[in-house]
Amino acid sequence: MRINLLEDTWEQAVPHDQLAYLRRNAPVHWHEVPDDTGFWAVTRYHDVKAISRDTRTWSTEIGTAFIRTQTPEFIEVAGLMLLNMDPPKQTRYRRLVSAGFTPRTIARLKDQVRRRAERIADSVLDKGGEVEFVTDVAEYLPLQMICDLVGVPEEDHAKIFEWSNRMVGFQDPDFRTTPEDGEIAAAEIFGYCDGLVDERRKNPRDDILTHLVQAEIDGDRLTREEIDAFFVILCVAGNETTRNLIAHAMNALIEHPGSYRELAGHLDDERLWHTATEEFLRWGSSIHNFRRTATCDTELHGRRIAAGEKVVTFYMSANHDETVFADPYTFDIRRDPNDHVTFGGGGPHFCLGANLARLQITCMIRELLRRFPAAEHAGPVRRMRSDFINGIKHMPVRFTTAA
Repeated sequence: MRINLLEDTWEQAVPHDQLAYLRRNAPVHWHEVPDDTGFWAVTRYHDVKAISRDTRTWSTEIGTAFIRTQTPEFIEVAGLMLLNMDPPKQTRYRRLVSAGFTPRTIARLKDQVRRRAERIADSVLDKGGEVEFVTDVAEYLPLQMICDLVGVPEEDHAKIFEWSNRMVGFQDPDFRTTPEDGEIAAAEIFGYCDGLVDERRKNPRDDILTHLVQAEIDGDRLTREEIDAFFVILCVAGNETTRNLIAHAMNALIEHPGSYRELAGHLDDERLWHTATEEFLRWGSSIHNFRRTATCDTELHGRRIAAGEKVVTFYMSANHDETVFADPYTFDIRRDPNDHVTFGGGGPHFCLGANLARLQITCMIRELLRRFPAAEHAGPVRRMRSDFINGIKHMPVRFTTAA
């Protein structure tokens, strides 16, 4: 079988056939990349989890989390971001920022998330039920929540949305203007955050940005550059990935109308909504993969991996590993257990915002199903051209108030 796990493939569809072949026959597969160094593709669930936890052998600080080799300038900026750090640097940074994402903090947001989801669902009613789901529905809740958490004024929400699209959509011609546009967008977000940091130092508020400015452990505080970098991560990871998870959840329900009807008929069944949300996450992993770099010569499944070589773990493949998930290609809203790796394979890079993402997905989908007992595609679904982000960029949907 010809294996191609680069951006053009993902734009067409998730390459489940290729990933299944690799899991069975070549769980550690050397993948060439045109005009760049290749990488080792790791596709089995337990290997993904093991690599995620072993930061001494597999580094994110060397290079970046992306498959392709980035410019020195990009690597320098990316090195300030949590996802491109190894312990002990990553441990120190995570301790300083994590207080803003405790379960208690997220629980306090529940009513706010629900109210925003209600207003968005009502806006679909106002449009007669026919919407471009990504731009009319999925983008709003995560964008509004992240901006609320950080304290971005309403009039600047559109800027955050545009910048985050340009940063993660650098492989997609619909989102970029030049090959360097992602780096330019990152610089623009950094500059914007600088102004917010100065304002919070003068006028503290009850938001995450104020917490970052004031965070201190044993005299250690975040630098301005580190705060800027975390702001970028919030804008991208908190907005872009959750938006795509909401879109994938609705897409899955439309493609499985029996599950749609079952959820719509059990709006107050918290256990069902919990298992359904976990299945949304497994089914529509928002990140295709995460790159590490070998810190030393090592071996995995009989393949010799040299120090400095790229090793890429594929989350979508791990989430469909037949040895872990029964009938992995069956969308099952009652699947339990469901120990997916959509938020990472564990270890220090497990997603800080996982519980907030779960809350937003549940609230948004539930409020839509509360108003609309049925839905269908009103046009073709178009995927993002990216070998990093599992994005849906266009999804026309027709909701109906009649079952």
